[in-house]
Amino acid sequence: MRWEYKTAKLNVTGTWGVNFNPEETDEIFDQWGAEGWELVSAFGINEGRGYSKEVVFIFKRPL
Repeated sequence: MRWEYKTAKLNVTGTWGVNFNPEETDEIFDQWGAEGWELVSAFGINEGRGYSKEVVFIFKRPL
């Protein structure tokens, strides 16, 4: 089977940590799921001192 891939980055930095709206993110991911995208991996981009500045999500769907 052949696949196509989509990569998304989510900036999660803020004064006290997370700086994003989870409801908005859920809506986007729900829409992508309805379009056939499946989340296959997620990982943080470390900024140092044990915290992540961004989270990268990788999705795939059949061609």
